[in-house]
Amino acid sequence: MAHFIDRRLNGKNKSTVNRQRFLRRHKRQIKESIADAVNNRSITDVESGEDISIPSRDIREPTFHQGKGGQRDAVHPGNDQFSPGDRIARPPGGEGGGGAGEGQASPDGEGQDEFVFQISKDEYLDLLFEDLELPNLKKNQMNKMVEYKTHRAGYTSNGVPSNIAIVRSLQNSLARRTAMSAGKRRELAELEEALDRVREAEPAQPLEVKRLEEEITVLKRKIAAVPFIDTFDLRYKNYEKRPQPSSQAVMFCLMDVSGSMDQATKDIAKRFYILLYLFLTRTYKNVEVVFIRHHTQAKEVDEHEFFYSQETGGTIVSSALRLMDEIIKDRYDPTEWNVYAAQASDGDNWADDSPGCRELLQNTLLPVSRYYAYIEITRRAHQTLWREYEALAQSHDNFAMQNIRSAEEIFPVFRELFKRQVEA
Repeated sequence: MAHFIDRRLNGKNKSTVNRQRFLRRHKRQIKESIADAVNNRSITDVESGEDISIPSRDIREPTFHQGKGGQRDAVHPGNDQFSPGDRIARPPGGEGGGGAGEGQASPDGEGQDEFVFQISKDEYLDLLFEDLELPNLKKNQMNKMVEYKTHRAGYTSNGVPSNIAIVRSLQNSLARRTAMSAGKRRELAELEEALDRVREAEPAQPLEVKRLEEEITVLKRKIAAVPFIDTFDLRYKNYEKRPQPSSQAVMFCLMDVSGSMDQATKDIAKRFYILLYLFLTRTYKNVEVVFIRHHTQAKEVDEHEFFYSQETGGTIVSSALRLMDEIIKDRYDPTEWNVYAAQASDGDNWADDSPGCRELLQNTLLPVSRYYAYIEITRRAHQTLWREYEALAQSHDNFAMQNIRSAEEIFPVFRELFKRQVEA
């Protein structure tokens, strides 16, 4: 067996490269595990990562070993079943022999569990929404609230003592003292050289020596009088408030909760809402969620009641659209908020109400919405609501609709709604 010793210095994030390589190698298994974990989260739960499980058989690593080398003679047994060129059938029972995998016993008799590891929030979202983007994102960037954030902005000569810049003040002091005393120091050096020459000269000149000493004393006193620090030298750290664009969005979740919507259909809708919320949080700093449930009447509720409360009766979709319009006018000014909406339904609606839904969307909601997605969760034939919405999808870029028949179609449908647009 060959041994490899890594003698590189241990850095703070020494395993980061290996971790990224591991995520790339097992991206398919990790994304499958993430898709299964979406259903267990709350819509607004995006503050943590996720525990990912990978079967042990999928993480086998290559090994280095010494070959036997040299020439070897071996006698292999023949067979009475195959001739050269025959195709050998796959052994029954799936994969051939090998090491102990998932659910198999290892040589020491113990079973092997799945490999479980933790990925961070950023890694979780990067893998979940790879190659996706928000439609009409450039238009969304135009309407943002402006906040102000404090930034360093050089130095100022006035300020409070707590903001004093010591290094800059000492630099100013040194420059000032150099400028004020440089000429005097040159003159002092010349006088000291003259004094040395006079003292060495013959005959002695005591009066000249005394005069030079007095001038040197005066110059030294003037140089010493230059203050080490002056109020003119002081500099203070300057701070100013700069406009800091910060985007915010509101996500409306509309769902039919009439008697025809069973719990399985609601669970499919929940998964779609979770994906949309997680996706929006990657673009907008502040995302608020509004839950509107409706049968013949619409009501704003919390998340638990939205998904799990039972209702009976018919369906009037326009009641939810009207309530959404009222909430936008009351709390979410479209000039300050980016409005997104996702509507989930099984397609049931009163026939005479469907044209009114199309008019409400076309004239009231779509003009103030960045994106409106309608998903119809049903295996049955489409009804009047779908046909009315089809006309909107053809005439409005910010309206999209898809049909979901089972839970396996949730993520493909989501990717279709938010796939990255290829610029011509």
